[in-house]
Amino acid sequence: MTTRVRHTVADHPATRLVVPILAAASAIGLWAGIKAAFHISDYLLPSPFAVLRAFNEQPRVYLAATAESAFCASLGFLIAAAGGIALASALSIFRIVERGIYPLTLLFQMVPLIAIAPLLVIWFGYGRPSIVACATIVSIFPVIANTLAGLRGRDAGLEELFAILGAGRRTTWWKLALPSSVPSMLTGLRIAAGLATIGTIAGEFIGSDRQPLGVLITSNLRASQTAAVFASVLLAACVGFALFGAVSVLGRVILARWLRGV
Repeated sequence: MTTRVRHTVADHPATRLVVPILAAASAIGLWAGIKAAFHISDYLLPSPFAVLRAFNEQPRVYLAATAESAFCASLGFLIAAAGGIALASALSIFRIVERGIYPLTLLFQMVPLIAIAPLLVIWFGYGRPSIVACATIVSIFPVIANTLAGLRGRDAGLEELFAILGAGRRTTWWKLALPSSVPSMLTGLRIAAGLATIGTIAGEFIGSDRQPLGVLITSNLRASQTAAVFASVLLAACVGFALFGAVSVLGRVILARWLRGV
């Protein structure tokens, strides 16, 4: 039996590209319109052209800072992804461990990052290690929570069948639970991609020994260079969007293979 999939205009690849561009252009136009209509000073709200001019004054500095922040965010995200999936899998296999450890994982979400960032600098030193640790800590909990929810939500009938066939815990995890958790796992990874960028910038405020975006934001803020602050913040947002987009594209590929296997 063949199932026909109904495609809409929103599903067209060109639409997926054009609509975000139009939305961004509309946001920039609204930004410029609000500034002009209310005569807001450049100190409070620089124009989009002033932000672009600030970037063009030091493009190499901004691009190098963006590359540094993107590296730390990506590395922190990868560690959070691998560690979160591994920990969630262990918690799903050993329920007694889950009851003891899972409540402790809430600390990753409950403790303010800005409060523990100085401790991370003491433990890991200034530079990339402490910043990557910040990115990992702030982004690991969504991976744990969503992966664990997916592992728990496996089909009860199939689980009973695996038990009848004599499959052990690890076989059931590998053959049934892990494939079933793919959609939930990808949701957690998408959330973690954005949080990793937030953790990176927060870590750079305190623990950087280089000149990434977080340092540019604080230094330009002290110098009252609002346009330069906006440029740094927008580039940080671009890092988050790029990481989120990469995870989304990878997720589509994995989901397509997963759907073909069910």
